[in-house]
Amino acid sequence: MDRVETTRPLAGGLLSHPAEQYPSLFGNSEFLKKHPYFLPSAVPATTAIVGWLVAFFFLKETLKSPEPISKLIFGFRASKQKQQTEQGGDHDDEVVIVDENEKPVPFRKLLTSHILLVVANYGFLSLIDVTYRGIHPLFLSTPIDLGGLGLPPSIIGRWVAAFGICNGLVEVLFFAWMHDTLGPKFTFLTGIVSGIPTFALFPAISLVAKTYGLGIWVWSLVSLQIAFSSLMSFSFGAIFIYIATSAPNRASLGMTNGLNQMSVGLVRAIGPALSNSLFSVSIEHNYLGGYMVYAFLVGATFVAMAIGSMLPSKSRLR
Repeated sequence: MDRVETTRPLAGGLLSHPAEQYPSLFGNSEFLKKHPYFLPSAVPATTAIVGWLVAFFFLKETLKSPEPISKLIFGFRASKQKQQTEQGGDHDDEVVIVDENEKPVPFRKLLTSHILLVVANYGFLSLIDVTYRGIHPLFLSTPIDLGGLGLPPSIIGRWVAAFGICNGLVEVLFFAWMHDTLGPKFTFLTGIVSGIPTFALFPAISLVAKTYGLGIWVWSLVSLQIAFSSLMSFSFGAIFIYIATSAPNRASLGMTNGLNQMSVGLVRAIGPALSNSLFSVSIEHNYLGGYMVYAFLVGATFVAMAIGSMLPSKSRLR
C-alpha cells in the first residue's frame, strides 16, 4: 500500500550515512562507511519480508482454493474457512468469502466512465506525490545561489524524516474523522489542494534563503511546507476507498485494483524523471527565474483538482 511512503523517508532520513550521523554507535564500522546507504535499504527490505510472512501465515484467504499454498509449500494443513457466519460462532473466525458463483467481469467491462475516472484521479494524485518526493531532497541539496538550500546529507535526512513522521501522524489522527465527517470527496480534494501551497513554497523558501540566509524564517517555511505536504495522505486514503467501491462486483476487486496500479506504475516511472529534468532545465536556462518547474507542478495540481471535482460525493460508484 502507498502508506509505505510514510516509513520510507523515515528510514532513509534517519539511517543514511550512519557513521556520520551516529559516530558513537557506527563510527568504527568500516562497512557502513563504505556503504552509507546499507541501513536505509536493509531496514525497509526486512520490514517487507516480515510483512510478507505475517500475511502469508496469518491472513485468511477470501477466495476458495482446492489446495492452500501453505500446504503445497510447507505441508501445513490450513483450517477450513467458514463461508458464512454461524450463530454463536467465534467472531474472530469469520471471513468474507467471495460467492463461488460470482465471476470477475471481462477486462473491457472495467473500462467504464466511473472506473476510468478513479484511475485518472489516482494517477494525478500519484504524479503530484512522486514529483514532490523527488524534488524535495533535490531542492534541499541544491546550492542557495542556484535556488535551493545547500544542506548537507545529514540535515536533509532529518528534514525528510520529519516529513515521514508528520505524514504518518496526520493520517492516523485525522483521516478517519475527516472522511466520516466531511465525506470522501472533500477528504480527497483536501489532499490535492494541499499541493498548491506545497509547490508554491519552494520558490518562497528559495527567495528568503537568498535574501536572509539560513535562519528562522527559512526553517519556519520549510516546516510549513512539510505540514501542507502531509495532507496529501488524506487523498490516498480516500482514493483507495473509491477504488474498492468502483469494482463491478467483489470478484472483480483484484482486476480493478490492478488496472489502477498499472496506471500509477507508469506515472511513477515517468514522474520523477520529468520533474527532475524540469528542475535542472529551469535552473540551467533561468526559466521564470529558475522556478518554472514549480509553476508546472502547480498547474498539474489544478488539473488534478478539476478531475477530482468530478468524483461523486459518496464513495460508492456502483
